[in-house]
Amino acid sequence: MEKIAVFVDVQNIYYTTRQAYQRQFNYRNFWKSISCRAEIVTAIAYAIESGDSGQFKFQSALKHIGFQVKLKPYIQRADGSAKGDWDVGITIDIMEIAATVDKIVLLSGDGDFAMLLERISAKTKVKTAVYGVPQLTAKSLIDACDQFYAITREDLL
Repeated sequence: MEKIAVFVDVQNIYYTTRQAYQRQFNYRNFWKSISCRAEIVTAIAYAIESGDSGQFKFQSALKHIGFQVKLKPYIQRADGSAKGDWDVGITIDIMEIAATVDKIVLLSGDGDFAMLLERISAKTKVKTAVYGVPQLTAKSLIDACDQFYAITREDLL
């Protein structure tokens, strides 16, 4: 069986599915679908910790499914803007595991990851796959991966 590592940009998936479909991504169905085709070596979901009870339940559900959940504090700046970005953390984790698996699976539409996927494809033999909402996924990210899987209404709760 193909060995894969799964990385989820939770905030990106939440906001893009909500914007495009007004619904949430079904992580349980995703896990069932992908785990019957490949061996999941690692699966990490990157989220923001806001102390909200709904988010705590969601994060517990992700852990129950099989994801390791990494949390970063939600930072509210004095000017009213907010920060809670996992791009560097996701990049480091992908770079560390890329040479040990057959495929990297990234759930995100963020074009900032295009350079990462191009780099690991150039330096390793690992294949890359991206799951994202088609109209909200950067073209550069779609072009950088080996396979793009469109998140559609069938993939939602």
